[in-house]
Amino acid sequence: MSADMSVGISIGTPAIRIFVDADACPVKEEVFRVATRCGLKVFLVSNAPLRVPRNPLFESVVVAKGQFDGADDWIVAQITASDIAVTADIPLAARCLEKGARALDAKGKVYSPDSIGDALASRELMSHLRAMGELGTGPAPFTAKDRSTFLQRLDDLIQALRRARR
Repeated sequence: MSADMSVGISIGTPAIRIFVDADACPVKEEVFRVATRCGLKVFLVSNAPLRVPRNPLFESVVVAKGQFDGADDWIVAQITASDIAVTADIPLAARCLEKGARALDAKGKVYSPDSIGDALASRELMSHLRAMGELGTGPAPFTAKDRSTFLQRLDDLIQALRRARR
């Protein structure tokens, strides 16, 4: 079985892969654990080299520094409807959803075609308020509950993709 085929998937069926928008992702270790357990290929896409455990399932992809949206463009060029994107970048999540992929953020929020419009509008509003000086704080701190929710949602997405393939 090639490295691009998941355990238990018949030949000819695309493998489930996980694409991580990795530069500031706080759940890389969790992705590695789940991917190892499930036998899934992971691509960590970043603007700078990142440490990746020695495992043939894990691959680090470094895009050119200073290339605006380079990581996003690489992910979108590769991702398919059989894949999952892990990203805090709502426009990237929207682009992945357009290709039929699944998308979730590090806190376990699953984006869907039904919810992405509201997420994009909210992002735009918050950006506007920050530019006007109305908001001075960043996102809420990342918590153990966020990590747990992320793990559950990632597992849910993998199981849903597997069920859809039967």
